[in-house]
Amino acid sequence: MKILLISLGCDKNLVDTEVMLGLLASRGHEMTDDEAKAEVIIINTCCFIHDAKEESIQNILEMAEYKKKGSLKALIVTGCLAQRYRQEILDEIPEVDAVLGTTAYDQILEAMDAALAGKPEVRLADLQALPAVETKRLVTTGGHYAYLKIAEGCDKHCTYCIIPRIRGNYRSVPMERLLDEAEELAEEGVRELILVAQETTLYGKDIYGEKKLPELLRRLCRIQGLRWVRILYCYPEEITDELIRVMKEEPKICHYLDLPIQHANDRILKRMGRRTTKQQLTEMVEKLRREIPDICLRTTLITGFPGETAEEHEELVDFVDQMEFDRLGVFTYSPEEDTPAADLPDQIEEEVKQERQAEIMELQQEIAFENAEAMVGREVLVLIEGRVADENAYVGRTYRDAPGVDGMIFVETGELLLSGDFARVKVTGALEYDLIGGLVE
Repeated sequence: MKILLISLGCDKNLVDTEVMLGLLASRGHEMTDDEAKAEVIIINTCCFIHDAKEESIQNILEMAEYKKKGSLKALIVTGCLAQRYRQEILDEIPEVDAVLGTTAYDQILEAMDAALAGKPEVRLADLQALPAVETKRLVTTGGHYAYLKIAEGCDKHCTYCIIPRIRGNYRSVPMERLLDEAEELAEEGVRELILVAQETTLYGKDIYGEKKLPELLRRLCRIQGLRWVRILYCYPEEITDELIRVMKEEPKICHYLDLPIQHANDRILKRMGRRTTKQQLTEMVEKLRREIPDICLRTTLITGFPGETAEEHEELVDFVDQMEFDRLGVFTYSPEEDTPAADLPDQIEEEVKQERQAEIMELQQEIAFENAEAMVGREVLVLIEGRVADENAYVGRTYRDAPGVDGMIFVETGELLLSGDFARVKVTGALEYDLIGGLVE
């Protein structure tokens, strides 16, 4: 069968997509990126915020048109939207043949067989279990970097977040299983391994009784072929001295951390169900920069949370100004069904949320431009991602840049470079969020 698999949402969802692709390929199915030629279309959905939900629904409706035309034999919906609205999808979009929940992606072959046999069904699995898949993933990121999902679900229960309801409680993937997967990825040419989970810092607490991320990192760094190991989604309150020490001692670990802090006002943090205070956040940022002077810190914020006053917003703006995060993203608050925050009084108008978001992003733009200018003259190691069409230049990333969310560096050279190569580059210029450089002789 010719199969199109559309992956929406986060990099954790992408890992699930790659597992499904591996299972489908093991059966001999052919992948296509042309919906008009696809006999089966699978959409791995997201519903974390309103915009993601809308994107997922729009994709399903667009692909359903091919079912009406008769060229498409089966339309399957998987992932977060499927878990949350499984019956509504089948009831309201009759073109959908099967729905798989967030922990049932390992049943994609059985679901496809049932769909092709004209037996619409919902497949769910225990939200406290981990899918067991022996087949290799089909990596879709170009081959030189890959994500390693080290845990599923979350125990934090922030008041704005639906993840625990659709992904279950926090479940770590056993360490030996992760090491085997990382070995396979390295053998296939992966040079950068990016650790992801809803929260990476808690890894191992549920199955080993203590945080095991430092040990996992040390063991991953011993894998031949891996050059960079990057850590995303580290909750500030869970960062330990041992984790900082491992980052300092292991040369393969990128001096880069993603700290989703969401706000800086203590009252709003408490209403969000967060477990840090402004003082604790400030101390952690200062500690990380003191212990690892060249560390690159990324964070995400939410503006317009219910009840956020103009003064509390300004406190957040001042905090961003003081902390000068290297990378920063801002979401406007999105009220999600079945979350405590959606029922809070003092919901804020969308226009106000957008204005507050724009103010922070304008400030962050100035900080980012200054940081980029400060890189000029420095030598950096760059992972080459590809060639710029019709130019003697390549595009790549430094340790300061996670794929898909951060900037790039354009490397001017007449030499032949390949995707996945590492090159020593001198930064010669800055283009807002991106850099320009030349090969070091």
